[in-house]
Amino acid sequence: MKHQAVEGFSKLSKEGKIEWVVNEYLNGDDSAIKILKQYWNDDAELQKLHDEFSENTISNFYMPFGLAPNFLINNELYAIPMAVEESSVVAAASKAAKFWQTRGGFKTTILSTTKLGHVHFMYEGDKEKLKTAFDSTIKNQLIETTNDITKNMRARGGGILNLELIDKTADLDHYFQIKASFETMDSMGANFINSCLEQFAKTLKAAIETDTNFTDPEKDSVQIVMCILSNYTPDCIVRAEVSCPIEQLAEGNVTSAEFIEKFSRAVRIAEIEPYRATTHNKGIMNGIDAVVIATGNDFRAVEACAHTYAAKDGQYSSLTHCEVKDGIFRFWIDLPTALGTIGGLTALHPLVKLALGILGKPNAKELMGFVAVAGLAQNFGALRSLVTTGIQKGHMKMHLMNILNQLEATEEEKKYFVNYFKDKTVSHHNVIEEFCKVRGVKNVEEIKKEK
Repeated sequence: MKHQAVEGFSKLSKEGKIEWVVNEYLNGDDSAIKILKQYWNDDAELQKLHDEFSENTISNFYMPFGLAPNFLINNELYAIPMAVEESSVVAAASKAAKFWQTRGGFKTTILSTTKLGHVHFMYEGDKEKLKTAFDSTIKNQLIETTNDITKNMRARGGGILNLELIDKTADLDHYFQIKASFETMDSMGANFINSCLEQFAKTLKAAIETDTNFTDPEKDSVQIVMCILSNYTPDCIVRAEVSCPIEQLAEGNVTSAEFIEKFSRAVRIAEIEPYRATTHNKGIMNGIDAVVIATGNDFRAVEACAHTYAAKDGQYSSLTHCEVKDGIFRFWIDLPTALGTIGGLTALHPLVKLALGILGKPNAKELMGFVAVAGLAQNFGALRSLVTTGIQKGHMKMHLMNILNQLEATEEEKKYFVNYFKDKTVSHHNVIEEFCKVRGVKNVEEIKKEK
């Protein structure tokens, strides 16, 4: 069936949008309408708020909102809210939190909070003339002409930190940048930064056009390509770390020496092998993204920045590192991340406000710490499992529950299967086979007929 283009889709009512997509793409299936509407909020005002978060909204997409308790961070206990659908993420973070709670907990340090933006432009004239003009007059003009934009931010202690003219002509003919550094305090600052950059572009263009030293109308003209903040913030970094005497790492049948050898080797492999580093860092981002989403921040920006930072030395590598020195084991992450606790969804989404409340209404720096701790805890939990019991034990428990939920198992059946698979390998085939035995049927199709 060929589908037809639609005109004026955004102007349709929500009901109209649903009717169109069901008829055009879902063969008029009334059950699809029911599914979409069952996720609407009964509170009309709350639903309207959610509808306006994005465009062409037809329903809400729910994710589990969980808590990872017992995080001792800078000598204070916290429960960290996490919005994530992947099995075992919250459990792994909670387990790591409990492990480190009796070993000194997590420590966080803000290393820097500088955010960046660029005016990308083309200029064919004399480089030295441009540089001289920028240093002598244009730089000050850029700051002066944005005073109205930066007034409120400056009052809060932020604003423009530095402006640099960057010559990129070795990479692309005639390509230059104005690299701008900002402090945006407790806001993520995207709108603020982009507004400043757009004004910089206007001021730069006007300054060159009116400067009598620039006489060639073709070569001396500035062509603005774009003005945009960068989601790569290598100078906006938080460090989260844990440490303890090596003898405290012994657990069960695993000695401290064995644990350190295996754990350190696993981290080192992630530092030198991109194939492993990708999965290693993905696990870190499981924890980070869950907190970023729960607190209404931009997890795509956080992801992009973290992965770029992981490749800053020319090869993709681990975001976490460990060492043993003077009998002390230390494990840490340096995470570049730009977050906000004011503006955007932080003031609008009820669950976001609740999540920030659970964390004690943190400022942006404190939130950076919570996010980094979640990533470090997640990574510690994953590596600890990998080098001891194996990663699948926790994952398979959740996998079992997902299969049982698909089969619509009763609570009694779930209890039976959890006990049954305590010492057996969980696989889809094995679960289905045993489930059919319990129900007294030959195959899953007979179970479907029962319904």
